[in-house]
Order: sequence, then structure tokens, then C-alpha cells
Amino acid sequence: MNANEQKRAELVKGLNAPTAGERLENLKILLKFEEENGMQPVRRENDANNHIHTIYSFSPYSPTAAAYAAYSAGLTSCGIMDHDSLSGDAEFSEACKTLGMGYTCGVEVRAKFNARHWGKINHPDQEDCIYMAAHGVPEQNRAAFNEYLAGYRAKRELRDRKMTELINGKFGKFGINIDFEKDVYDASCAAEGGSITERHLMSALAKKLEERFGRTQALIDFIEKDLELKVGDKQKGYLTDAENPCFNYDLLGVLKADTKFFYIDADEEMPDVKEFVKKATEFGAIPAYAYLGDVGDSVTGDKRAQKFEDDFLDELIAEIKAVGIKAVAYMPTRNTEAQLDRLRALCAKYGLFEISGEDINSPRQRFECKALANPRYANLIDSTWALIGHERAAENGVENGMFAEKAVEKYPDLKERIAAFAEIGRASVIKK
Repeated sequence: MNANEQKRAELVKGLNAPTAGERLENLKILLKFEEENGMQPVRRENDANNHIHTIYSFSPYSPTAAAYAAYSAGLTSCGIMDHDSLSGDAEFSEACKTLGMGYTCGVEVRAKFNARHWGKINHPDQEDCIYMAAHGVPEQNRAAFNEYLAGYRAKRELRDRKMTELINGKFGKFGINIDFEKDVYDASCAAEGGSITERHLMSALAKKLEERFGRTQALIDFIEKDLELKVGDKQKGYLTDAENPCFNYDLLGVLKADTKFFYIDADEEMPDVKEFVKKATEFGAIPAYAYLGDVGDSVTGDKRAQKFEDDFLDELIAEIKAVGIKAVAYMPTRNTEAQLDRLRALCAKYGLFEISGEDINSPRQRFECKALANPRYANLIDSTWALIGHERAAENGVENGMFAEKAVEKYPDLKERIAAFAEIGRASVIKK
């Protein structure tokens, strides 16, 4: 690493400064340094990701750092997607404007989906509920939408506290105890309107285990013998590497393979899917189902091999359409071509908007998606710009959104509507 690269690395650290104001100011300093030294990234026009988590749910990235990481990877647009929270959206939007990027703001929730017994759908730990998103929330409605979500965040925190007690019940005999206030709450952005997730609990546990065992073979032995969890050879290398900057995330990934002993089914913290679709639509957002698909080898390293919605996908997509969900989000790197061909055919059959979205919540995940350079997925680039166009248009009133009556009447064909809103999206970006 040369002197300029070292300097840039130091400036990048400033993007995770304590306050949004500091982070945004540090971004300007960083961009000026890169411009003066010819260090701008090569642009990847055929790339997109509208599902990036930040510190307002669980992630190593502040909203500013997330936007910069996408920019640094060459993306020309990106989208924030935190759990149960829109609290990072204002910062994210401002960072993207500074970077000259297109941007979308959204929120991910778990919703009750139990009109029939489905079993596991797209949630690894709980049956008859779905992860879904509200994409493209217009700026003027984010505060009201976030206030609606505040009650669900509060109920989620109560459940988090109960699950922490269960974790302590299992690990107390090993001299390990998690203090919820100090080790979980203070390590989150809950005080600023962020959410606390199961990953926060596992991260707190990972820190306790590192304090107890260090990055040693003793840690591996404890995990395998006392916790009876499998640790792969690559993971063993990560967990015994004293210089590993991703250690907490790597250990968290191992621990997350067993959630049964502490996981309590979400209930009151979840809106009914029909209620959430109605609310999201009222706020001008596009409600979307997040396709997971049966998992073999997990690309992101955080999913066990198991079956999800593929066995009943035809019935599921029909029901998703029936409850008013307008879109399906997916990313080609997560699934096989056969899985996605089937999904895309169903989207075409039911007139569902397709959105790119591979959740980023770990420093080992890459922001770029090389699979999107494949012409077969070119629609995800156009749909990203259409999503951006929807958000910008809806900022002049939700009646101007992509799925509002006016747009549907003008462009009854979804492909024509996507093309029209993509033009709005591309024209909205002020390039630096």
C-alpha cells in the first residue's frame, strides 16, 4: 500500500465517525483527496444493489460509509435498507448526492403471512412470516413512516431482552454473561431510532467469547466440543488469525448456525402483511417480497443449507400478488439460473416489478455484483433506475409514483412504465 492509499484508508475510517454531520463532512474531505490524486473508481454502469444495511440495523457501515463503499466499488446507484428503521435515510441520501449517485431509500420488515400454513418461507428461523421491503420511500414521508415503525422497534427490543436472558442461561455456566444495556443497546443505534436485531445479540456473544478465549485453538475447541457447532477449515483460519479485521463477523457467522436455544418467535413486533402493504403504499413506497430460494452453499456465508419457498413458489407468488405486493427483490449471485428463470417467469405472469437487492451486512461481502453484467439480467439495471425515478417522482406527491393510478393509466404495460420512470431516475442524478 503506497502513501496515498494509506492516507485514503485513514480518511475512509472517518466515514464511521460518531455523528452524521462529521461523517458527511469527512466524505467531502475524502472525495477532494481522491480527486486531487486521481483515485476515483472505475464506474460500473451495469451494476446495482438496493438492499444495503447500515449501523441503523446491523452492519459495519454508517449510511455515509455504505454509500461510499458502493461508490468505491464502481456502482452508480445504491439503496439503503435497514430493519424496521428509516433513521439512516437522510444521511444516506445526502451522502449519495455528494457522491453524484442515484439512490433509493427503503425499509425491511418481518410481516405475518399466515392465511395458510406455509412453513418456512424466506425466514431461516420462523415459519409463516416473510421478510419483505418497502422500496422507494419518498423523502417527505420518511419521518411519518419511521414513526409508524417505532412501535414495532420497541416491541422488538422487548423480545431482544428476553432472548438475551436465554443466551445468558446457556452461557452462564461458562462464565459468560451479556449485559443488554452495555453490550447490546449501547453497541447499536437504537437511541437514534435504529433497530436491534438477532445479529446484535450474536455479535455481543462473539465479543465475550473473544475476551474469554482470544483468537486461539481453545476457541475452536470450545465451539466444536461444548457448543457442538461445526467450524470449517476456512473459518478456523479466520478465527485464529490475530490480524483478522472481520473476526467478530466471522465468529458471529459460526454462532448463528444455532439459534434454536435462544430464538423466540416474533409476534407483536410484526405487522400483518396486508396492513404493511397498505401502510407502505400510503407512504408512497413500493412493497416487495424478498426472494431467498432453497440454499445450498451460501454465497454470503450466513445461511445454512436448507429449503425455503421453492417447493411452493407458484402458490406463494400468486398469494403475494393477491395481497397487493407489487415487486420481488432478488440478486443473481444468491441463486442458480434455474431458480431465477422460474421466479422471473412468475413475475412476468403476475406483473410483478423486479428489483435487485442482495443484503449487505458484513465487511466480507462485495458491493459489486458481476453477475449483473450478464445481459440476461439487464432488466435489473433499468428497474433500479425506475425505482429511483419512482422515488423522485413521488417526492412531488405519492400520486406521481410508479404504481399510482395516474402512471398505471398512462403506461398500463409494466415494461413501458419501467422505461419511462428509468428516464426520470437517470435524469435526476447530478454527476460530480
